[in-house]
Amino acid sequence: MARFLFTTWEGGGHVQPMLLVARDLMTLGHDVLVLSDPCNCLDAAALDVPFGAWTTAPFQTGKSRDDDRLRDYEADNPLAVIQRLLDRVMTGPALAYATDTLAAIDAFAPDVIVSQELLTGPMAAAEARGLPLALLAANIWSLPTMAGAPPFGAGMLPATSDEERAMHAMVGQMSRTFFQAGLPDLNAARAALDLPPLNDVFDQLNVARSILLATSQAFDFAPSPLPAPFVHVGPYLADPTWVEPCAPPAAGGPLVVVSFSSLYQAQEAVLREIIAALGTLAVRALVTTGPAIDPAEFEAADNVAVVRSAPHGRLLAQTALFITHAGHGSTLRPLMAGVPLLCLPMGRDQHDNAARVTHRGAGLTLAADAKAPVIAAAVNRLLNEPRFKVRAQALGERIQADEAARSAATSLEILALKPRTIRRR
Repeated sequence: MARFLFTTWEGGGHVQPMLLVARDLMTLGHDVLVLSDPCNCLDAAALDVPFGAWTTAPFQTGKSRDDDRLRDYEADNPLAVIQRLLDRVMTGPALAYATDTLAAIDAFAPDVIVSQELLTGPMAAAEARGLPLALLAANIWSLPTMAGAPPFGAGMLPATSDEERAMHAMVGQMSRTFFQAGLPDLNAARAALDLPPLNDVFDQLNVARSILLATSQAFDFAPSPLPAPFVHVGPYLADPTWVEPCAPPAAGGPLVVVSFSSLYQAQEAVLREIIAALGTLAVRALVTTGPAIDPAEFEAADNVAVVRSAPHGRLLAQTALFITHAGHGSTLRPLMAGVPLLCLPMGRDQHDNAARVTHRGAGLTLAADAKAPVIAAAVNRLLNEPRFKVRAQALGERIQADEAARSAATSLEILALKPRTIRRR
């Protein structure tokens, strides 16, 4: 049996998939340890996954709006978003993350390191010790390193002409250039670890022997076949541990469920417009605000219940429409239940997820600043035009098949059996 050290950070929807993969490895008889922010310890405990907390690296002790250290909703352009990501997660604290990872390596003696794709510090630590490294991305690939995929962030569709391919290449190269602002910090961390400097931030990813995309191939726009070392391993999705029992309003009408990010993205305004729109319609609606926002901040009509959380897994069987920011989990889970989506993306991977939904005819997308009458009109279309339900069911069946065949644990077992380089100390 092998030993696997997982490293991640409190970035929302990618934490639980990593915990689920770790649990699968435990079920197969392997030893695991997950290193993450202290606020994720309860999530790990609920799955009986051994857990350790960052101490030198930045960490969060809670999941409220005040705990979020990225605060990318305050940035007013893509470059500012990337700079925050570099300074606060990806390269600025790279040495701190590497230091904690090295301490965990010494204490736990793993055979394989599995890290989240934005943490260059643990990648460098694995390189310094000559340990096999895998990256686990619980979403579509978010970095400008995959040839043949649409650029991340803007919700672009696959290129169908030379002109579109040239546009994709230009946008991808521009994004790649923006990330190079983090190279001095990353190389400083590498120097402290006695590693040679890199010429490109993304050269650090070359240490990974495998990059596991924990999403559905049927949902993705990635090229087929995927270029090495990428591999689709299927989605890992479940209700978070902090979900509490909740019943939707008992009034008649189709059930509409609303779920926005578990992280704070300044989503109060869009939630208020959605609540106002649903209050004018012959529906019963359940709005979940997540741990970052107090439901008491919102006023709602009698047919709309506003709560902090609800067991979406159980509710989806009776749900007619799902309204979401289009985070990865909040997009795939309704589709797997055959439920059409109304997407109001606010950033991160959300525009890209929404593009995949609308391109397949499984829902509609509105701007996050859409007003209540526009939202109400879109809800009426999605509830009254059967084609959206038909397309959502067709796409959902393919995503279900990918989930049933998910293979991250198997891929990691294979990696543990491969010859390794000599550990450096």
